[in-house]
Amino acid sequence: MSEDEPKPKTGIELAREALAQARADAAKRQSVPGQRRRRTAAGSPRDPRRGGGPQLFGSGIKQLLSDRGWEQRAAVGGLFGDWERVVGRDVAEHTRPGAFEDGELVVSCDSPAWAQQVRLLSGQLVRRLNEELGEGTVRRVKVVGPQTVRKPGQWRVR
Repeated sequence: MSEDEPKPKTGIELAREALAQARADAAKRQSVPGQRRRRTAAGSPRDPRRGGGPQLFGSGIKQLLSDRGWEQRAAVGGLFGDWERVVGRDVAEHTRPGAFEDGELVVSCDSPAWAQQVRLLSGQLVRRLNEELGEGTVRRVKVVGPQTVRKPGQWRVR
C-alpha cells in the first residue's frame, strides 16, 4: 500500500457510516433519535390502552428500526461487518464493500485481476446479497479496482 492510497475501512467503520447515513436520513424526515414527538393517537406511548409494559429487547429494536425506516440500512451495515461469511474467504481477502446507495453496492478490489473476476461474478454476487438482505435490495454491484496513480514513464520499457 502506498502513501497516497487511503487505508481500507474495516467492517465496523463501514457499519458506523451506514448508521450515520441513516441518522442523516431520519433528520431529513424530522425524526431524529432522542427527540420526543408528541403523539396522542391510539397505540402511542401515552395511550393508556397500550399497556406500556416491558417488551423483549430484540422486538423493541426491530420496532424502532421499522418506525424510523432504518431496516434496510441496518441490514446493509450488518452485511459490511460480515462480508467474509457472505462472499467467502477468497473473495473477501481481495475485496471490501463500499458505499450502498439506491440499490447499488460499490465493491473495491485490491487488484485489476480481482476487479475483473468480481465483475464476472457480479450476477451471482447480487443474487447472494439479496438472499441475505431481502429480494430486490441490491440491484447492481459496481466494481472498482485499486486507485493507483501512474507517474509519467513509470511503466515504460527501457
